[in-house]
Amino acid sequence: MDYKEEQQNEIDALDSIYCGEMIISGSDPYYQFEIPVKSDEFDSVQHDIGLSCCLKFEYVEKYPDDPPIVEIEDVVGFEEQEDELKEYLIQQAQDNVGMVMIFTLVSAAQEWMNNYSDSEKQRKIDDDDKRREKEMEAELKRFEGTKVTVESFLRWKFNFEEDMGVLKKRNEEEKNKKLTGRELFMTDKSLNESDLKFLEEGDSVKVDESLFEEIDDLDIGDAASSDDS
Repeated sequence: MDYKEEQQNEIDALDSIYCGEMIISGSDPYYQFEIPVKSDEFDSVQHDIGLSCCLKFEYVEKYPDDPPIVEIEDVVGFEEQEDELKEYLIQQAQDNVGMVMIFTLVSAAQEWMNNYSDSEKQRKIDDDDKRREKEMEAELKRFEGTKVTVESFLRWKFNFEEDMGVLKKRNEEEKNKKLTGRELFMTDKSLNESDLKFLEEGDSVKVDESLFEEIDDLDIGDAASSDDS
């Protein structure tokens, strides 16, 4: 096999496929070139949308019977997973030994990036769902409160009435019901002062004298005589 010819033919084909994107940085002793790769949803303006990187290749003497040298640069969106992609591409290169493979490796990289992007989007959706579910559970707990039992209700009722002064008032009412007249008289000062108030107001009492005049008109003597007989 004429390795130089195989390599030159592939370079010509790649330059046609990735016209304006592929950059050839050298050819001595073997071709070195780079091809940008982007996920399907990559936005060149908003770099936080989609993934991208630059794949750098270098032929070796017996390429394609030996795999090319592959490097990854300018990673956007999957910095921590860069080594995973490189291992994946090295494995793909081993699987394609004996055939020109640069287009296959670029396509494999783009597929990997698309799959990773989709999995990340799904992970974010799942995380948001879990967060909302936890928030909903916390909100429901606020309304559910503590389960009410007879014992807990009576305890709450006692504490509530004690705080509101109802219990004290009720105890006083129960105590007054059991008092004798004398005890009630002694404890209630208003009863003790009521007669004095009545006497003080006695001077202003008016008597209807006409009632006594009617009594004088009665024949009390005749009534007494009839009784004797």
